[in-house]
Amino acid sequence: MIAIAPPSLSSPTLPHSPQITWEPLPADFILPDDPVDNQLQPLLAAALRDSLELAGLVPDSALIATNFGLCATVNSKIVVKAPDWVYIPQVKPQPDGAIRRSYTPQAEGDHPLMVLEFISETEGGEYSINPHYPYGKWHFYERILQVPFYGIFHPQTNTLELYRLVNGQYTAQHPNASHRFWIAELNLFLGTWPGQRSALSTHWLRWWDAAETLLPWSSEVIDQERQRAEQERQRTEQERQRAEQAESQLQREQALRQQLLDRLQALGIDLDGTEA
Repeated sequence: MIAIAPPSLSSPTLPHSPQITWEPLPADFILPDDPVDNQLQPLLAAALRDSLELAGLVPDSALIATNFGLCATVNSKIVVKAPDWVYIPQVKPQPDGAIRRSYTPQAEGDHPLMVLEFISETEGGEYSINPHYPYGKWHFYERILQVPFYGIFHPQTNTLELYRLVNGQYTAQHPNASHRFWIAELNLFLGTWPGQRSALSTHWLRWWDAAETLLPWSSEVIDQERQRAEQERQRTEQERQRAEQAESQLQREQALRQQLLDRLQALGIDLDGTEA
């Protein structure tokens, strides 16, 4: 994995700070329905969530979503950005039967802890620091939402960049010797891993615990359980075969003994070894 920081990438300081308010999205607001750029993007997002859920690290109060609208009202204009993956530690519960169609920080819960963007062949403005409406993604996450962690992943080059909000600006983080980034708030490492999932071989984003033990996917656990079950079946079959062989051997020995006794009796030798 390669970690590269774009040189001097920071949103410019505006002469007047924008007025930011946190108002729930109006029910009649039409959200953009842009398709994902390729099949890999939703698979990457699902893989990240899968291992967290399996490890019991997604509390009911948290929100994990993909291609999901994050909203703010800036200078009286509604701004919506939909990161490829977002983790929000705590959100307010929805009424029974209600479906969350977007998320506005403060009005609905915590600010996102992390957003991730997956780069495709189509440039999606992930590095845009445009400080004017409709605002670049980088600027929106850094200056408006103030998301503590912003990650940008290039699957084709296996390049993961992770930025942490420090004094209001994103600062590139450096991976450890294993090329993984430590995220203390989650008590996890984030890095890349080459392998196969959903019949697709590529580089994936994955989680490791504090001891750098890989958090498995549910499919991997199922495979491991299947392998253990097969090994147990083979062990049981081997034990059955050994028992059958032992029984067969015992029956052969008993038959030979009986044949010997019959011959001795035919020679007039009784069972206690004396001649008749």
